[in-house]
Amino acid sequence: MNETMTPPPLDENVISRLRNIFGDDRLLTNCTDMMTYSYDASFETQLRPKLPQVAVIALSTEEVSECVRLANEFKIPLYPRGAATGQTGGAVPVKGGIMMDLSKMNRILEIDHRNMQVVIEPGVIQNDLNEALKPYGLRFPPDPGSANMCTVGGMVSNNSSGLRAVKYGVTRHYVLGMEVVLPTGDIIVTGGAKSKALKSVSGYDLAHLMIGSEGTLGIVTRLRLKLLPLPVTRGIVLCSFERLEGAGEAVNAVFSSGLQPSAIEIMDFNCTKAVNMMKPELNLPLDNDAILVFEVDGAKEEVTSQVNRLRTVVEKYTNYIKFSDEPEECEKLWQARKLVGAAVGLLKPGGFRVYGGEDICVPISRLPETLREIHNIAERYGIICGIYGHVGDGNMHTGPVVNMNNEIEMENVQKMIDDIHELAIKMEGTTTAEHGVGIVRAKYMDVEHGPAMEVMRAIKRTLDPNNILNPGKMALPN
Repeated sequence: MNETMTPPPLDENVISRLRNIFGDDRLLTNCTDMMTYSYDASFETQLRPKLPQVAVIALSTEEVSECVRLANEFKIPLYPRGAATGQTGGAVPVKGGIMMDLSKMNRILEIDHRNMQVVIEPGVIQNDLNEALKPYGLRFPPDPGSANMCTVGGMVSNNSSGLRAVKYGVTRHYVLGMEVVLPTGDIIVTGGAKSKALKSVSGYDLAHLMIGSEGTLGIVTRLRLKLLPLPVTRGIVLCSFERLEGAGEAVNAVFSSGLQPSAIEIMDFNCTKAVNMMKPELNLPLDNDAILVFEVDGAKEEVTSQVNRLRTVVEKYTNYIKFSDEPEECEKLWQARKLVGAAVGLLKPGGFRVYGGEDICVPISRLPETLREIHNIAERYGIICGIYGHVGDGNMHTGPVVNMNNEIEMENVQKMIDDIHELAIKMEGTTTAEHGVGIVRAKYMDVEHGPAMEVMRAIKRTLDPNNILNPGKMALPN
């Protein structure tokens, strides 16, 4: 299945100039290193890895700028990369060229706790940042499932979010400014060159143009992020539903009651089965269509009140409920949702969990019918599939499980992924709510965005006329 093609080496003059910028230790050219940089976490790159011609490891904005100028001069594709935890092929070199590894630019430069902000380099790991902020009673709220591994620069590139987006929003809500190297090699600072303000309406919002652009418009080398106080405590309500419709009705009832949970997560019956296989002591009910996990946060008294109100609201829809505002018990109840991403692979002996069609988002009102239709699609192709996700904002993750050695299953799961993406658009939703477009979802962009895609392409051509930054992504100019 691994279809690779080794690209020809770069011109020796280019290699020599790269060596002058990065030295021998941070200029990589051997085949093993190129294979290392040919993957991310996507199913697509498991099947068809993409090799760069050379890789460089950057340590400073100045090095990034020099390398970009060189790439622009010779019209060589250049691909920025963080931890490569992405699931869309967004950080792989589809046209050869230079892979720029930013993971060593990982310093926390300033924790300005008095002004509720932090300045960091893009290679900082999300959880490492929050560990450093804990002594100040602060946090950077976006919380993707890969928080132990993913870089904040990658989160900005994809506008990532996570479990608690229903209350705290996505990455773009916390970016106050950034230093960016443009495709020409020029360096700009967005949000005010010397600003430490928490908001501004001065000039074009260039930061938000860069956020979610997946490295196609510029390379982020420094970030100024807004912080929030850590919640004092959390509470959990876990409940089970005979019908998917009941879960949807419960979510609507909670919102209508005036409650604002910090997270609302759903797991279907396959996910419940998988979690019980991985951790039997959780003993989740197996005879229902779905489980919901609600989380609330705040002061202790407020959390206790919210847990009791939540229980009262949802108990008329559920036949099984557990709840707590005690930290240790909350962690036990929350374990089921935390385990599910890894557990779904257990649904099939020798199974491989496919990351594809894994990030659609639909209107909350259409969640039950979307969940049912995904199961219908999976059944049509003979694929076992678990579904879970952030039901509070309509974002769901599908987990097809296949045997990688079964050619029919491998063909069918790719057809299934297509059908899931098309279903999302049909349901008035989107093909991606967290993970980005990359190469995996590029073919749906014109259908999803219509004439707006031409505006995006015009912006790309204006900022990057030689199309050197992350080409071949997001259905932008090739």
